[in-house]
Amino acid sequence: MTYKTSIGLNENIVGILCYLGFWMTGVLFLFIEKENKFVRFHAIQSAMVFMILTSIVFLVAWIPYVGWLLADFGGFFSLFVWLSFMFIAWRGSKVKVPVIGKIAYNYVYK
Repeated sequence: MTYKTSIGLNENIVGILCYLGFWMTGVLFLFIEKENKFVRFHAIQSAMVFMILTSIVFLVAWIPYVGWLLADFGGFFSLFVWLSFMFIAWRGSKVKVPVIGKIAYNYVYK
């Protein structure tokens, strides 16, 4: 069963949109969506996970000689995580990342 959001779309679609622009759309939908808990969970998780991944990839890229190669692997990992989270949101599920997912879940549902 899908529910509508404050912008008029199904929550699964907005859940995908939370991940579409990595952490930026997560922050955007956190401010836009005030009622739907499913969307708020995915928005918080997207913002936190991809801010951390972006920071790690950026910092690793500064390592001399091998940093760019390690950053490429980090980028591919981020792409895999991104696609996986969008698929999970499309199915209407919630998968909590070990620490960040618990923080997002507690913020939204408690």
